[in-house]
Amino acid sequence: MNLNDYQEKIIKFDVNGPITDIEQVDLAFIDKVLGLPGEAGEVADKVKKLIRDQEGRIKAEDKEALAKELGDVLWYLATTARYLGLSLEEIAKGNIDKLESRLERNVISGNGDER
Repeated sequence: MNLNDYQEKIIKFDVNGPITDIEQVDLAFIDKVLGLPGEAGEVADKVKKLIRDQEGRIKAEDKEALAKELGDVLWYLATTARYLGLSLEEIAKGNIDKLESRLERNVISGNGDER
């Protein structure tokens, strides 16, 4: 499945319906934006517990649990992008282009969005 296919298939799971390309920030959009750090926090919490409770060792069931949480992060990301009228494919391409430029200019490390 490609990213755009995923983005289309998940629309039916959005309780707010098939919202696309919003013109104004509303509660449905805010709900999705706030879901991103919430789910990312769940990923981080699981990793924290791996370090605390398992000396950093990752078991098969840990990978499965992390995959589920990463899937939730992906859902919120894809839905947020859809609300903005953006496809995951174009976001991914733009990110690769940005990283390639940074690599070519030898600024892959460091701070700042415009490096």
